[in-house]
Amino acid sequence: MHTLTNNLRLFWQGAMLSYVALFHWFRPAQYLASKIFMPLAQMFFFVYLGTFATGANNAGFYVIGNAIQITAVSGIFGVTMSVGGERDAGTLPYLFGTPANRIVIFFGRAFMHVIDGALGVVIAFIWGALLFGLDFSQTNLPALALTIFITTVSTCGLGLLLGCMSLITVNVMFINNFVYFALLIFSGANVALERLPAIMQTISWSLPLTRGIAAARMLVGGAGFNDVAPLLWSELGIGLLYGFLGYILFAWFEVQAKRRGTLEVF
Repeated sequence: MHTLTNNLRLFWQGAMLSYVALFHWFRPAQYLASKIFMPLAQMFFFVYLGTFATGANNAGFYVIGNAIQITAVSGIFGVTMSVGGERDAGTLPYLFGTPANRIVIFFGRAFMHVIDGALGVVIAFIWGALLFGLDFSQTNLPALALTIFITTVSTCGLGLLLGCMSLITVNVMFINNFVYFALLIFSGANVALERLPAIMQTISWSLPLTRGIAAARMLVGGAGFNDVAPLLWSELGIGLLYGFLGYILFAWFEVQAKRRGTLEVF
């Protein structure tokens, strides 16, 4: 019981402190702008581009896709910087020197970003309802809330993997930007999956977000929880797989750093 209490305290404190350290330079107004206006700008761009290009009245397709996809801002960029920023801030040696549970420390880095990412999705959906008339009257709202949560967790799992890659590469922001914009296409947020080539569809279904976006569209269209449950559990499994791969990379980096006596593995 004492060990469990210590691990829970370590998880919570690590999650809070890493999140505060990441955003300590933000003024509240700047943070709110990134949460309120960034989803709006992305949604405006793809809704009007998509409806103009297709000539169809399908704004809801783009609103839902981009509302869910906006979680990648926290999941990709936020989580990556929470993990990779340890080396930049000079705190990684202290982390490797502590006897604290590595799994608790590692996955705790993503906790606050799950909440932050889900908040961003909710704000995006509010914009969609107010400005584009997105209709939630037939939506199972608890199931949609679960979809948002699971998709955010899944995306943060990918962020943990990318965060560990930032420990062994110099220009991780290039990788982050590449992955973020790739998700705009491969996740089905802005291009229907059936319109993609077969090889791209295979990649799409191996990534986070794809199943979450599909489930959200079904729920807004009136589907029930049982209809989307297989998509949600698969989405969660993919996210956990990416997170586990990230932890393996993190543990390998620690072993190599201690063996070589340097944090510059490559």
